[in-house]
Amino acid sequence: MNDFSLMCRVLGSLFYRPPQDPLLEPLFTLISQGKLEQHWPLEQSELLARLQQDYQPEALAADYNALFVGDERSVSPYGSDYEDARPETEVRAFLQQRGMPLGEGPIDHFGSLLLAASWLEDQAAEDEMAAQIELFNDYLLPWCGRFLGKVEAHATSGFYRTLAQLSREALQAMWDELSEDTLRP
Repeated sequence: MNDFSLMCRVLGSLFYRPPQDPLLEPLFTLISQGKLEQHWPLEQSELLARLQQDYQPEALAADYNALFVGDERSVSPYGSDYEDARPETEVRAFLQQRGMPLGEGPIDHFGSLLLAASWLEDQAAEDEMAAQIELFNDYLLPWCGRFLGKVEAHATSGFYRTLAQLSREALQAMWDELSEDTLRP
């Protein structure tokens, strides 16, 4: 797994899965022990240290649910709920064209789009770079700034505020890398 895929998978999982999901246990262990930094490809030491400091398991589930779950959630994680985003059906069609296996639920969740970016990277198809650029440019970047801003504003735990900041910087770095790669001869 390369750096791009790793960042997308970590950030996507933390937004997509509730903190009590057993699949997140190894990731939360790395975070709580301060060991995520040794695997993290960007220089974000301060934010990673804050993420570790703000990791309080008992508060995370309540904050996650208040932020992202149910009709009373304070922040929608679905792009289709934002003006600048493409409809969920377009996102689904785009990913199906690339052979990504999809379930029945909405695919335009912020976390699932990052997981899709990781999947596209790991598949290494001939048009992988073009697909990643299209995913970021058309289906993620138009609305993710507003989404992350809302997470920062509504989170009651420092963990999700820090995660939003970490994600914002990581997305910018990944977009810069994708943009640079398209300019290379």
